Amino acid sequence: MDLDQFAALRTPEGSAALDAATERAGGDPLAAAGALRSAGIPAGLAAAALTQAELRRRAVGKFGPEAAGMFLTRPGLEQATRRVVADRRADRLRAAGVRTLADLGCGLGADALAAARAGIRVYGVEADPVTAAMAAANAEAAGLAGAFTVECGDATAFDVGRVDAVFCDPARRRAGTGRRIFDPNAYSPPWDFVTGLAERVPHTVVKVAPGIDHALIPAGAEAEWVSVAGDLVEAALWCGRLAEVPRRATLLREPSPTAAPLLREPSPTASAAAEPGVHHQLTGSGAVEATVGPVRRYVHDPDPAVVRAHLVAELADAIDATLADPSIAYLYADAPGATPFARCLEITDVLPFSLKRLRALLRERRVGRAEILKRGSALEPEKLRRDLRLAGPEAASLVLTRVAGAPTVLLCRPVG
Repeated sequence: MDLDQFAALRTPEGSAALDAATERAGGDPLAAAGALRSAGIPAGLAAAALTQAELRRRAVGKFGPEAAGMFLTRPGLEQATRRVVADRRADRLRAAGVRTLADLGCGLGADALAAARAGIRVYGVEADPVTAAMAAANAEAAGLAGAFTVECGDATAFDVGRVDAVFCDPARRRAGTGRRIFDPNAYSPPWDFVTGLAERVPHTVVKVAPGIDHALIPAGAEAEWVSVAGDLVEAALWCGRLAEVPRRATLLREPSPTAAPLLREPSPTASAAAEPGVHHQLTGSGAVEATVGPVRRYVHDPDPAVVRAHLVAELADAIDATLADPSIAYLYADAPGATPFARCLEITDVLPFSLKRLRALLRERRVGRAEILKRGSALEPEKLRRDLRLAGPEAASLVLTRVAGAPTVLLCRPVG
């Protein structure tokens, strides 16, 4: 989409085309395009409206009902922060005393809108003209045009002396191709500029990919990994005065449209805490190694945010658990740990991996449905499922892993 096409969508005719496209979103795209053209909508405007309607439909999972009034691009939607994550980040900035914020590389404005809703004055900078125009339109649609303004330009040229905090989400995909960029110095803005912001602005937050190399984390920064309903969605670096602990794993839940606001809850462990909008947090140094021991009655599968934050040892200490292999993040305990940071399974059988032996055991137990989990195993779960030729009324969980370096399978059942 170019600026002229976007401008056309903002006209009364464009608004009518969007309404017509919304009614047909999610159906046969060819039939929808034909219906809009039959209604007298020009082909170009119909195509743009149908694209927006489909993107808005997909965006509901990230933005909720607000998605219905937003303007979106495919790459912008993919990189945009989920609302529950952006709101939590904005609340933390507000609690730290931030009143003015520069969002360098603001994209479609998801994080900036959350900050503006929290009462922070936001100055967005976006290099792509169409995306910048969409971000401004999204601010207008949200009733926040006075709190979030956007300029199209180079993020590295913005005068950060105008604000008391900076948020930066560097582009990690190449413009035009959408391919991932693995060299941080090829990010936009480049990594050296991004990390240098912490030396210039007392409150700096950088959104990064969950798979970031820990070696790239600046000294003194807090690195946080965030999961939503068990899905690892992002990581962030909190720098300067915002850094509170070396590592943090934050577990969020998508708010129910009818749910009451989340209240503060008692800390589930000495090193974990809960706050409004946050399910749970686990903090620590990220440098401690968990004790290795034998397989025990229960196996705990840590949330991916805990694993990526290198906080498995802290979780093990909280639930009195040990590893069975120093390189595999499954935790074993004699009792089912009451923790939100891991799923618990009761182990019924432990055997060295052998397809023949496993198939015979499952046939004996009449297992016809199997959940297959794995860490440290090269086996493909779906291929294994076919090879097992399951049949029977019972269900089981299979954990493919290593114990003391040896390929092992655990036959388990979930713990309520």
